[in-house]
Amino acid sequence: MAVSCSHSSILLPPSTSSVGFNRFPRLQTLRFKSRNVYQKARISTVSASSSRSLEALIFDCDGVILESENLHRQAYNDAFAHFDVRCPPSSSESLNWSLEFYDKFQNLVGGGKPKMRWYFRENGWPTSTLFESPPESDDDRAKLIDSLQDWKTERYKEIIKSGSVEARPGVIRLMDEARAAGKKLAVCSAATKSSVILCLENLIQIERFQGLDCFLAGDDVKEKKPDPSIYITAAEKLGVSVNDCLVIEDSVIGLQAATKAGMSCVITYTSSTSDQDFKEAISVYPDLTNVSLKDLETLLQTIVTAA
Repeated sequence: MAVSCSHSSILLPPSTSSVGFNRFPRLQTLRFKSRNVYQKARISTVSASSSRSLEALIFDCDGVILESENLHRQAYNDAFAHFDVRCPPSSSESLNWSLEFYDKFQNLVGGGKPKMRWYFRENGWPTSTLFESPPESDDDRAKLIDSLQDWKTERYKEIIKSGSVEARPGVIRLMDEARAAGKKLAVCSAATKSSVILCLENLIQIERFQGLDCFLAGDDVKEKKPDPSIYITAAEKLGVSVNDCLVIEDSVIGLQAATKAGMSCVITYTSSTSDQDFKEAISVYPDLTNVSLKDLETLLQTIVTAA
């Protein structure tokens, strides 16, 4: 099987919770450069002494193939509703993280359990059907977090398998164009392998997944993005120079991983990453709807070293 590397969903309505975004000064400190500073094509700061040729196209998964963050938000909110999590305990309704809040929050705190622990520390530990009164001991708080995370994870899987989620615009067409042109295809994600396999089998179909020339997940490398290990490893497995790889990412963390590996990178941003600083990208797009393989080949061939 080639993937061994040996060779949109319904949005939840805005939260009606009394917990507003402006109650989190640490979140409000996040400021990024405006989206309108970017042109369609950019001069890259990736070192290059001559034209590059596109031999391998490498996709990130979350945010690129799948706009996953809102699905995670939906799964969290479903878990909060299922266990009637009231935070703060005086709330009249179950906790519901709004889209505006979560877009900032997910860039501040990584991982599901750390997210909930941070939030509960900031707002008071909640009441729920799991604990009638707010848990006070470390053990009880850990049990609450573990139970919520386990239920949320299963709910996320259900959403992915439901058939209501589609790949982001242009992704499948671009994969097929690259395959038809004889380019090598890879997916490199920092997420756990089981999670990425679930997404790929349901979103790009099993045949395309099995046809990948390389598939790497967070489990396959010691260091996560922005460390370049996953992309360096991919180039080695694909048997191509990093100069001839083009990465498609959605965040500045992924962009840094690609450029540190010596690869050129284009960005297809999401609502949660649209204001990040993508000056190192060779081009920035809202999605891949109007991006062809020829466009990407032209970009790579015309890269010049920034003065």
